[in-house]
Formats: sequence, C-alpha cells, structure tokens
Amino acid sequence: METIFKSENLCKKYGSFSALCGLDMEIRKGEIYGFVGKNGAGKTTLIRLLCGLQQPTSGSFTLMGKTNDDKELYRERRRIGAVVESPAIFKDMSAKDNIIQQYLMLGLPDMKGADELLKLVGLEDTGRKKAKNFSLGMKQRLGLAIALCGQPDFVILDEPTNGLDPQGIIEIRELILKLNREQGITFLISSHILDELSRLASCYGFIDKGRMVRQMTAEELQKECRKSVRMKVSDTGILAKIMDEKGLEYKILDKDMADVYAEVNFSEMAEAFAKENCTIFKMEEHDESLEAFYLALLGGEKDA
Repeated sequence: METIFKSENLCKKYGSFSALCGLDMEIRKGEIYGFVGKNGAGKTTLIRLLCGLQQPTSGSFTLMGKTNDDKELYRERRRIGAVVESPAIFKDMSAKDNIIQQYLMLGLPDMKGADELLKLVGLEDTGRKKAKNFSLGMKQRLGLAIALCGQPDFVILDEPTNGLDPQGIIEIRELILKLNREQGITFLISSHILDELSRLASCYGFIDKGRMVRQMTAEELQKECRKSVRMKVSDTGILAKIMDEKGLEYKILDKDMADVYAEVNFSEMAEAFAKENCTIFKMEEHDESLEAFYLALLGGEKDA
C-alpha cells in the first residue's frame, strides 16, 4: 500500500525541550489515522512539521513521495488540507467569501465548488453572516470546508469535533467517512474525544513524550478491547492450567488477574478451581474502551 507519510527518528527541539524524540510513524494511503496522546505529547508539533510550519531538528520524513529536504516538497503540500489547532478563517467575511478566498490563495480559477462545500458541511444557509458571529461549531465546519478546497488527497484535522453538539459530531463523522470511502481521502485526526475517534479511525498511533508508543490497526485494537470475563484469583498459574485444559483463550494481566475471552459458567469454574485449591475472588464482565486502553497503555490522567 502506498505510503502518504513516514518518519524515521524524527526529532524537534525547542531549546532544551524535546517535543519529538526519535518518532517513527507511518500513514498509508486511504487510512483514517487516529493520533492519540496527552497534551504536550508532540501531536501538534508533528502536525506543524507535516504542514511545513516548522522544520525538524534532526531525523527525516517522507511526505507524498518527497523527502523533507526535497525542494519540490512544497508542491506536494498543495495536495494537503488542514485545520490546525483552530480554523484559520477571516472573521469579517461570510462563509462563502472565506472559501472563495481560499480558492484564490490556492490559485484555483474555478470557484463553482464553493456552494457545494458549504452544503457539504451544513453552512449553506449562513448567507452574508460574518464568520465572527458564528458559533464555535460553525467555525469548525467552515474550517473543514476550507481544508477541502482544491480536492486534497490528505486532510489533517486537529480536534475536528471541538465545540460541536451531538448532532454536529455525527454529521462531521459521517462526512469524514464519506470523503474517505467515496473520494479516497486519507485523514490524520488528532482528537480528545476517544470514543468518537474509535468510530472513525482505521488505524491508530499512540504518542507519549514525543515518541511513538504503539501503532495498530482498528482490528488489532478491537482484539485488545474485546469483551471478556475478568477474573481475580489466588494463583493465575493455576488459572492458566485450567483454561488450557478447557481450550479457552485468556490473557494473564498480573499475578492475580486475568481476562478470559469466552462465556464462563461460574459453577463449573468454581468446581474446577476448588479441585486445584485455587480461590476465585471475583468474576465480572469486562469491555475495554479505547479510552481505557489508552490509559492502560500510556498511564496517567485522562488527557488525550
């Protein structure tokens, strides 16, 4: 599969502070890449490097087939749309005039797509209303419309559902999925709303302190987060023996905790464990969410 972006040992320093430390990351064509990490983990720094707003201190990356030191890289960046941190809009202009201005900045002569873009993001009825009078959610929609000007192949979104009501979140989600499926647009999405991200992403990158902790597909994450019966016992060694005998899949979590990936009959389990002089302290259904997986993987407070 074609690679849209790949970094190798990518570093970015601000004085003595390292925002990125040897980051290895890969985004392939057609993916919706969920970018997850705490505030200050390096997500926005990476996005700024992608957009050409900053340069790496060391290491390298390839973007749309061009290396970061290639003089022709700027041409490939024309195929990128982005909303970084907050939408870059002209507050004294209407939504349509903002889109027309973006067409002009991109050097695109045909502006017939402006009305279609407004309809796509639900701003077709804003008329001459100035962007400064838009709600935060409306500004997010306008930012996405601007990012879509010029039919980009790769779109970078930093908190795309920020400020949106539940209906607005659903609409933006469906729009991203539609653009990905029907137009083949590759997305990099950084979001704090992990439950919503799990409804979108086809793969994930978990970053912490400027390093990539883990990259995985949605299928791999689903296996990690699938339903199980969490058991607390006096000896997980005996648990493993019993589960092997019964042909049940399990995962040892620590010295007294394990997840069993099967429907479990408590009476049968209690009898099997009693024969081995092992005590079952607790059995409960467990369904790990992306948020729970993230906390377990990176640790610390709930701050993605």
